[in-house]
Amino acid sequence: MGEGLFELYIKEIMHIWSQALLAPTIILLLALVIVSLFLIGSVIVEIFTERRHFKVKMPEFLNRLTDASAAETPEVIDGSGLLKRQKRALHTLFDNRGLPEDARTELAKRLLADEEMRFERIVGRTDLISRTAPMLGLMATLIPLGPGIIALGQGDTASLADSLLTAFDATVTGLLTAIVALGVSKLRKYWYEDYMISLEASANTILEKIQNLTESGSLDLSEAQARRASRHAEAKDSTQRGSLEPLAPLTSGKEASEGLGNG
Repeated sequence: MGEGLFELYIKEIMHIWSQALLAPTIILLLALVIVSLFLIGSVIVEIFTERRHFKVKMPEFLNRLTDASAAETPEVIDGSGLLKRQKRALHTLFDNRGLPEDARTELAKRLLADEEMRFERIVGRTDLISRTAPMLGLMATLIPLGPGIIALGQGDTASLADSLLTAFDATVTGLLTAIVALGVSKLRKYWYEDYMISLEASANTILEKIQNLTESGSLDLSEAQARRASRHAEAKDSTQRGSLEPLAPLTSGKEASEGLGNG
């Protein structure tokens, strides 16, 4: 008697809990649908703002980078057709060519790791959506089936039809959202792998170039120091321009009343 009553309580609690999860699950599922629409828009924006500007011909660029002198290397990097942040990374690596060999290698690894982490962070969001959406769709499918089966036993076909409609809609919504997120993720992985291969090959070429300049004794560090100072000054100026301008001093009450009187 006691065990049967305990099982009844447990089943009732599970039923109430599962039914209470239906509304939050549907809300989360609809939120992922909205996010998937933003993903489509973000991919379109990325095509026009980034992907179409990536027009580097790697064999030609690497050959020009190898044959260029130390003074010509920054110009070759600027005209490479790489993305702006990739050019900045290569400039940073070449401007610090006066570092020891081990330090240069670690700097190159750090620059590559920063780029890779950026890509993984972007792709990780779409991967999470592609995995989460089907789970939420499955939850929103199974939860209304319980009341639907009960309605079937009671001969209430209207409630059964409503439960099945909710279940099927949730399944389709979850799968469609996952398809969109998976497609965006696959496309971006293809792009980002292309970016990483190009950046890694360029960084390795610059490291070899610095090593050759060092061994030949033609490594001029004065220009590198000047470029680092110029970049530091530009960064400082941009920071100062971004800061808020000082507020105008407040007028005293006497000055304010005089102004009103004059008005």
